[in-house]
Amino acid sequence: MGNTLYIDGRPVEFTDEKNVLEVVRLAGIELPTFCYHSELSVYGACRMCVVEVDGMGIVGACSTPPRDGMVVRTNTPRVRNIRRMALELLLANHDRECTTCTKSGQCKLQDLSNRFGIKHVRFGGRDETLALDLSSPSIVRDPNKCILCGDCVRVCREIQGIGVLDFAHRGSKAQVTPAFGKGLEEVDCVSCGQCAAVCPTAALTIKNETDIAWAALNDPGKVVIAQIAPAVRVAIGEMFGAKPGEINLGKLVSALRLLGFDKVFDTSFTADLTIMEETNEFVERFKKSEKLPQFTSCCPAWVKYVEQFHPELLDNLSSCRSPQGMFGALVKNHLAKEMNIDPKDIFFISIMPCTAKKFEAKRPEFSSGDTPEVDLVLTTQEIGNMIKEAGIDFANLDVEALDMPFGFTSGAGVIFGSSGGVAEASLRAAAEIISGEEIDAVDFKQTRGLTGLKEAEVEISGAKLKIAVVNGLKNAKDLIAKIQSGEVHYDLIEVMACPGGCIGGAGQPTPNDTTTREQRMKGLYEADKLQQLRKSQQNPIVQKLYSQWLGEPGSDIAHENLHTTYQSRRRIKGQNITLSETGEEKLYVGVCVGTSCYLKGSYDTMQQLRELIAAEDLADKVSIEATFCFENCAGAPSVKIGDEIINASSFKPQELVALIKNKLALV
Repeated sequence: MGNTLYIDGRPVEFTDEKNVLEVVRLAGIELPTFCYHSELSVYGACRMCVVEVDGMGIVGACSTPPRDGMVVRTNTPRVRNIRRMALELLLANHDRECTTCTKSGQCKLQDLSNRFGIKHVRFGGRDETLALDLSSPSIVRDPNKCILCGDCVRVCREIQGIGVLDFAHRGSKAQVTPAFGKGLEEVDCVSCGQCAAVCPTAALTIKNETDIAWAALNDPGKVVIAQIAPAVRVAIGEMFGAKPGEINLGKLVSALRLLGFDKVFDTSFTADLTIMEETNEFVERFKKSEKLPQFTSCCPAWVKYVEQFHPELLDNLSSCRSPQGMFGALVKNHLAKEMNIDPKDIFFISIMPCTAKKFEAKRPEFSSGDTPEVDLVLTTQEIGNMIKEAGIDFANLDVEALDMPFGFTSGAGVIFGSSGGVAEASLRAAAEIISGEEIDAVDFKQTRGLTGLKEAEVEISGAKLKIAVVNGLKNAKDLIAKIQSGEVHYDLIEVMACPGGCIGGAGQPTPNDTTTREQRMKGLYEADKLQQLRKSQQNPIVQKLYSQWLGEPGSDIAHENLHTTYQSRRRIKGQNITLSETGEEKLYVGVCVGTSCYLKGSYDTMQQLRELIAAEDLADKVSIEATFCFENCAGAPSVKIGDEIINASSFKPQELVALIKNKLALV
């Protein structure tokens, strides 16, 4: 028997609940919160969950551990007054244009204001309107609607291990912002959107691009084609009253046709195509024991993470495009010819659970000249809102079939939407390629589930394959550290940036919590079971595509259309010599002005160097630039002369100029 806590006069037993808030909710009382999130650390800042405890007074329920015999009151006059006061203070500093707000109807601040009957705010409004951050291709940041709950700060740091958002300034000037007030596009944001997924207001929202879709649908000169990602089918219904995990693909196809789409395909088809290419690539690497472990490349946020933080692992990434990227090439480079249509006259829209797909579609690698292969990415939320705007009664629609030939898929393609699905689909193919025999047992359940890191060891014809499956970039970060230290070894690693994989993508309907993701995951695996074909290599349309266009997996034409290359996005590229307009070589001199170096005088050092270089008539031979950062904070301030990084604190500016002259071989 567990301990007992008395809530509003009722005894409530508890066992391993970590705080009073969880016990209160166990008792069927929904305490209000802004800053509490069950998947994040306890912050305790918003004070909405305050309760009155005998012997303790007013305390935050989220940050107070339960004790046996504790007497808790959740709805006393003092508690109600504190909550109402907190709400009024938040509203006083909040942009209250609710009718035109992106989050209207789903905003937690709006909901709690209605719940507690806030009809009048006794305090003045905002005295300053801050600029919107529209720099990101995926996320809009509106500091005027931020309530400083810190959820975005903690999810970026604790779940994704990146930390591009944090608190800045003090008192009434406090705000959540990227470093130095920069835009999200200017920092290390990977566009995963998890900050927007946890934001209770509209301070962080998905960039809405539905107007672009409407314009294309109303353009008689455009053939508008859609692809639907696997995870969308188990989530779109939530926007219309269905339960999470309920498959509504047929109704979505019907709704898209009513909106005016000319053809509707299934991204699960190119997930099958991805497996053919990626597994062939993996088997070749495995046989040669080179470029292992092979990391999957389906998740664009993960790919960007590698480019930014671990470019040394770029060779370990599969060179395959994501299924979205493959479909773009398939439609613009193959289907357009089959339909005898100019690729520029096709407007190809991806319907995705993911905000990073918006970034991926804009990568120059996925364009043919000035023609993007995927013209637009809409999230599950955006397409749901378009259906609502059109007045379509989604719940009562008849189901319709996807268009052929690219609406036919195997179960392996469907499970791509869940963490572990890509690895399992790859194992279903690798087992047959390595053994040379057809397999009947296709369920590799070791890869399934929402756990942050899953491991599996599979033996095929005497060969042992070590697999790791990771979701959440912080877990990927930790795993990379273990791999590089030699602590662990794997052959194949699947990484998805979002918790639970694509089913937990930031573009999915809210709530997007663990319970909801579990139901969505269950729906995908049930869909897999219902498929007559459950292995990608069994897909007859994929086989036909190879025979008519691609040749075989890994062929030159397959590489040209279905593979790509990635590059380092480190802030220092390593190019040390530039050419002047006269064609003479200039020596590169870089001065780091990152935080550590700036605080130790790097800006003054740079100005002194500029003056001395000009005085020495070296300006035509030396290119001096401010940069960020050499990742040499321990040696700050750092100066890079040619290819050598120097701790400038050990040298006077004149001595640095002497080093520059030595590099130029003038002395």
